Amino acid sequence: MPRLFATPENSTAAKVALWGGRELVTLALASLVAGLATTPYAAFHFHRVTPYGLLANLAAMPVVSAVVMPAGMLGLVAMPFGFDSFFWWLMGVGIDWMIVVTEWVAALPGAIGRITAFGTGPLIVSSLGIVLLGLLRTPLRWVGAGLLVLSLISVVATPQPDVLISGDGHSVAVRGRDGRLHLMKTAKDTFLVKEWLSADADGREATDVSLGDGVSCDSEGCVAPLTDGRFVALSIKPDGLADDCTRAALIVTASPATPGCQATVIELKRLRTHGALALRRTKQGLVTEAVKPRGVSRPWSQAAGDSETDRETALGGASARPADATPPEAELQSED
Repeated sequence: MPRLFATPENSTAAKVALWGGRELVTLALASLVAGLATTPYAAFHFHRVTPYGLLANLAAMPVVSAVVMPAGMLGLVAMPFGFDSFFWWLMGVGIDWMIVVTEWVAALPGAIGRITAFGTGPLIVSSLGIVLLGLLRTPLRWVGAGLLVLSLISVVATPQPDVLISGDGHSVAVRGRDGRLHLMKTAKDTFLVKEWLSADADGREATDVSLGDGVSCDSEGCVAPLTDGRFVALSIKPDGLADDCTRAALIVTASPATPGCQATVIELKRLRTHGALALRRTKQGLVTEAVKPRGVSRPWSQAAGDSETDRETALGGASARPADATPPEAELQSED
């Protein structure tokens, strides 16, 4: 760096500058800093990181700066006179190059790193670390690096949910003994499944047949085992509730629960009040996190009633009983 940005009297620096060395290094540094600064937010919202972003920027940005943007500006100037078609064609050539670069980089091994969903706490800590690294000029700035490491540890330590329930009660994902989510559904919602898999750092497609592994369905509903062998049931018809109450630990149903049901029951009324739910088992009980938590008001959504959701509840049901967990043939067929 000292040689690269030395005075013009330095012959080595002059030669490097002549071949665009300064511009390349400046572009690389700008891409690296911008990529690192936006990584926490990309990971928070999209649950993925792109380690080869610097490589893609180095290959695409010179064309964007030298071809795409100038052609676009010249096209706007020439448009009133009818001479703009050439500039749009030239701009399209540059954009085609960008697409080629992105497809090439995306195809490289390890081009996409998946990260499980995490809360706003690590995001705030990492943001503070970036601010300290960027603003402070003294050795105290390295406190920001420590905060970034702390936020990374918090992200890695974030516990994953054991059960996910959609807001309409039509889809339930259960974490099985293999550590992956398995899906029970009564309606097709590919977007929802994609989001669940992305937030779980799972690279499977929403149509992957392995999502039905361990799930058993009939005309009255579906059941799927938890990691401890107990079952979660998605009840379709009220006739199957009585049987689910005796064999399942958790039931998701649109019908009112039968009196004396041994299982923990989540009814459609509760889902309509609190939205989608993520359930996680702890030593103290079942921790429930809702899209619309009790006591939390937003300008566009008032707080839900306290009577519907408990932060910690006991997981009902008895120990697992032997059951045929083989999904039916219809469930094994991929979606259109």
